[in-house]
Amino acid sequence: MWSTDITYIRLQRGFVYLMAIIDWYSRYVLDWELSIGLEADFCIETLGRVLEKGKCSIFNTDQGAQFTSKKFTELLISHQVRISMDGKGRALDNVFVERLWRSVKYECVYRREWENVKDVRQGLKDYFKFYNHDRPHQGLKNDRTPALVYHEKKVIIM
Repeated sequence: MWSTDITYIRLQRGFVYLMAIIDWYSRYVLDWELSIGLEADFCIETLGRVLEKGKCSIFNTDQGAQFTSKKFTELLISHQVRISMDGKGRALDNVFVERLWRSVKYECVYRREWENVKDVRQGLKDYFKFYNHDRPHQGLKNDRTPALVYHEKKVIIM
């Protein structure tokens, strides 16, 4: 099962929006993207990149306009992925992404003043590499990293 959500990051002037797709089992961040607006395109493009590399059985989102858009849902359906959507106002239905946002913000975002999108992009690129490959997760058996668990799972399934 995979899921996604959008959060915002404050810049010195304005905001940028972050979307990430996470594997529930391993907590591995499969891909992510930034946008200066909330149109669905950046979510659809990110989902497309992830689906080029593999697929899941179920994809969970909230009921945001980006994730209920025709192009987003059709992309999932065309890859035979079942769609799951949280109940309205139920952030805990997507608890793994909400936990990811907490980690991203407290371990990366809140520690810096972000001047522009380029700075945020580089900071998040470095952070997600650390998050996936170097940062042990207490919720994963023996405090393993998401990358280790994700790649282990892929070998077992194949």
